[in-house]
Amino acid sequence: MSIKSDRWIRRMSQEHGMIEPFVERQVRGAENSRVISYGVSSYGYDVRCADEFKVFTNIHSATVDPKNFDEKSFVDVKSDVCIIPPNSFALARTVEYFRIPRNVLTICLGKSTYARCGIIVNVTPLEPEWEGHVTLEFSNTTTLPAKIYANEGVAQMLFFESDEDCEVSYRDRGGKYQGQRGVTLPRT
Repeated sequence: MSIKSDRWIRRMSQEHGMIEPFVERQVRGAENSRVISYGVSSYGYDVRCADEFKVFTNIHSATVDPKNFDEKSFVDVKSDVCIIPPNSFALARTVEYFRIPRNVLTICLGKSTYARCGIIVNVTPLEPEWEGHVTLEFSNTTTLPAKIYANEGVAQMLFFESDEDCEVSYRDRGGKYQGQRGVTLPRT
């Protein structure tokens, strides 16, 4: 298994639609604009956060249960920024839609800009032949409100290609998050 370079990511996205929309270079802020980078990097792809958020709230005294998830646990926010309360959590999704090849495993890692502010992006694998918008999980580990910016970089995807196809892919086993669009809540 090997990690894939910027050239491989460009080729797979342009020829096979692996990432849509695809930004073939790393976009950074101009001289006086401050943008958290996104697009192709040396050995990965920095994804952007869309402007749809679900922020945890406890106004209904709901219990978080992955087997019986209560949608009242969240408040929906559509905005260019999302404020996550202290010691709280929010869900979002990537701008990009992914189609992972059968012989590729993709790992999501948080960007250091957010990590240095106490905002943690959960590490999530994208399995072979999974496709959809990636649901992003943000934890605010600080005692202060934290801000997430839509349409800017929030996490990096690393692509690992095997020299052989997997025996059973995510698509083969009918994975419950296959083809997800928008922010997707837990399913059992």
